[in-house]
Amino acid sequence: MRGLRLYLIGSAVVMLLYLIAQYYKPKPTDWNPSYLKEDKIPFGTYILYNELGSIFPKALITPSRLPVYNALKDQNFEHTNYLLIAGEVKMDGYDYGELVKFMERGNNVFIAAYQLSNTLTDTLNLQMNSVFQNMKETPVNFVNPDLKEKRNYVFNKGLGDQYFSKVDTLRATALGRNAAGEVSFVKYAFGKGALYILPSPKLLSNYNLLNPAGAAYIAKVLSHLPAAERVIWDENNTKGNVDDESVLRVLLRHDSLRWAYYLALTGLLIFILFEMKRRQRIIPIIAPLKNTSVDFVKTVGKVYYQQRDNRDIVQKKINYFLEHVRINYRLKTTKLDAEFRADLALKSGVNEAVVQPLIEMINKVNNAAAVNDQDLINLNKLIEKFYKQAQ
Repeated sequence: MRGLRLYLIGSAVVMLLYLIAQYYKPKPTDWNPSYLKEDKIPFGTYILYNELGSIFPKALITPSRLPVYNALKDQNFEHTNYLLIAGEVKMDGYDYGELVKFMERGNNVFIAAYQLSNTLTDTLNLQMNSVFQNMKETPVNFVNPDLKEKRNYVFNKGLGDQYFSKVDTLRATALGRNAAGEVSFVKYAFGKGALYILPSPKLLSNYNLLNPAGAAYIAKVLSHLPAAERVIWDENNTKGNVDDESVLRVLLRHDSLRWAYYLALTGLLIFILFEMKRRQRIIPIIAPLKNTSVDFVKTVGKVYYQQRDNRDIVQKKINYFLEHVRINYRLKTTKLDAEFRADLALKSGVNEAVVQPLIEMINKVNNAAAVNDQDLINLNKLIEKFYKQAQ
């Protein structure tokens, strides 16, 4: 037990020191793109989400964790903008069908993503690509003369590198281009509504919106969307479905929690292996205790049978019987006469027809010089019969 106590204390101290070190160490900047509305990291969308109220005044902002099909099916939205900002858009044919119905009723959809599902790229005849040049900054601008700036918008860290290498010019309208002339912002008309696609979602991140030029560029991008009564903010492609929640998903998302979880599992595994090696022993097979009472009776019986001393056996049985009478019925057994028989029958509740032959047999064998087998058997039967009737 002392070794186990020292192990537990040592493990607790190590875990405490680790947690203290993790708590006080400087937290590195998380450059992973999450596109989550509550993330204030560089590539979160906290600023954009909280500025939607000023971009779309009086509009109801509604986050949605549902797939597009479930979010739009049988809802009959009007004057609604649907915003989808993610690294990858997962959308099947059913989702796209509901999205088209949604736009044909006069609603608008804005998608900003590096990768679109095959359903979108095949249906829209659209392909994406990136600028593979040793450029620190990628210039982009608008096509509309009213929005186009004299000097291009430039973004570092490759925020605007993505562009459309293939566009269906019969259906699509180019709204923006990069310095090489490739389309960097496109519009597809569907009935009374439209679909706007921006291939660089990081342009809408916190990092870019803190830059005045980046904020101005995104303001003009979103100005293509009309005023709306409702804005649906899609979270299905960033957080997953509303049912896709688990404790491990939260733990594994953050580095500190993930390593703490792994450390706890490793410590538990080491503890189990250590305890199995030190404590587990082969369990010996212990034979059950033998009941020697039967053997004792057999041995005693053989001794008496071999000696054939019926007189001794009879005397012992009579002594035991009279001792039973004295203890249980408080009768004197010095004189076994008619009065004794009457008192014994009265106090024991045994029929006198049983008591009388029993006392007579006792007197008979007491006065006999020798006792044969039959007398021994008869005496034993009378005593057993008395015991069965006695109260």
